Amino acid sequence: MSETSFNAPAPTLLVGVDFGRAHFDADLQELGLLAESGGLKPVARLTCKRKAPDPALFVGSGKADEIKELALMHGAVEVLFDQALSPAQQRNLERHIGLPVNDRTLLILEIFGQRARSHEGKLQVELARQQYLSTRLVRRWSHLERQSGGIGMRGGPGETQIELDRRMINDSIKRIKERLVKVKRQRNTQRRQRDRRDTFNISLVGYTNAGKSTLFNALVKARAYAADQLFATLDTTTRQLYLGEAGRSVSLSDTVGFIRDLPHGLVEAFQATLQEATDADLLLHVVDAANPDWPEQMAEVQKVLTEIGAEDVPQLLVFNKLDALDAERYPVQLQDQYEMDGQPVPRVFLSAQSGKGLDLLRSALSDIVKTALPPTVSEAADPRDLTREYPGDLH
Repeated sequence: MSETSFNAPAPTLLVGVDFGRAHFDADLQELGLLAESGGLKPVARLTCKRKAPDPALFVGSGKADEIKELALMHGAVEVLFDQALSPAQQRNLERHIGLPVNDRTLLILEIFGQRARSHEGKLQVELARQQYLSTRLVRRWSHLERQSGGIGMRGGPGETQIELDRRMINDSIKRIKERLVKVKRQRNTQRRQRDRRDTFNISLVGYTNAGKSTLFNALVKARAYAADQLFATLDTTTRQLYLGEAGRSVSLSDTVGFIRDLPHGLVEAFQATLQEATDADLLLHVVDAANPDWPEQMAEVQKVLTEIGAEDVPQLLVFNKLDALDAERYPVQLQDQYEMDGQPVPRVFLSAQSGKGLDLLRSALSDIVKTALPPTVSEAADPRDLTREYPGDLH
């Protein structure tokens, strides 16, 4: 990603290619939000329709010329594509346009790199970044192509440098994976400790910026970082939540948000963090009810849950941002059932910001927990601390 002087946001031209996908306009709007979250400044947008990507330039030479002219007109110093580009397409576009060209995948990796705070989070982001770079070596070392040797020679300095770089990256990936195995082992130890305490585990999941961290803070009176931006939270935070009606405490975890076309490398790298959702007894699926594209966002979350093996974990839907709904979209009831894959799923409407509906959520959680586990004598008599932290939790 580019930076202008004094770290000002880099003027960036956004490019979206419509291959017949529904909600294309919303997708490009989301790219703009991602760009701003990553420290870029969108100055213009260019869209086009194609049946299939051009193998060499993704958009074809004519449209690439338009991108070059529009970038020059608006003073853009970088071009950002909404779709993933192959290494060859990225290299060819940069040569054709004369500017750095990046894609949605790299942008998400950059944002994750900026937001990761814990040791575990940084390791996971670095793993995904190294895996991404390993496919781009030919682009990074294209200036060495002239050094590949003369007639009768096999290889040469250029090829040697590429192989050396590939070996360094592969060694780095191996070391990071070994360190993440230790982190995963530590998390498994923590989970076994919770299981021995007969703890009911709840994980917050949802599309990025749906309000998970705000809801987490409202429920357990914590101060987890929450902001109106994409991927404000990357590191898992776990606290205990006391449910008076159930007469016991439960474990509540705030996890990373999902997004459309989340790079598979990131899903794979964040396995240790996402394991919280897989091992949960209940998923609080937080939905931005004020976003007109919430059905598509829900579908994207379900897709990632399936990818990590959490599709069968019971869910309670939390339709958040009730305070942002106009009269026409305001629900008749704040608690009902919503059909997902032909099955009724309990749903609660609330505003994590104002607190309206939180009592209904607590009551719904209590009913679920009472069905799953009986109240303990000690906890039923000790509702003092809503924000106890598990010893050794990773933050």
